[in-house]
Amino acid sequence: MEKTLTIQNKAGLHARPASVFVQTAAKFNSTVSLSKDGRKVNAKSILSVMSLGVAMGDKVVLEAEGPDAAEAIKALAKMVEEKFGEE
Repeated sequence: MEKTLTIQNKAGLHARPASVFVQTAAKFNSTVSLSKDGRKVNAKSILSVMSLGVAMGDKVVLEAEGPDAAEAIKALAKMVEEKFGEE
């Protein structure tokens, strides 16, 4: 299962939202990944997520596979759509 999202918060996926994103992803049993420009990383790893250098306006693909994949996609997509509670 996957969903393409556009990062809308001004600072992009910087330390605080990346941390919240990773902590949320880690709550799920499914394998969760995030990709940008064809580079896919483990969405449960803060260093991997930060290494993507996601900025405002970037499109990312969120993928999940496993028993709670739909719930993981829904929860993480909601965070992105709500700009991680910023602004």
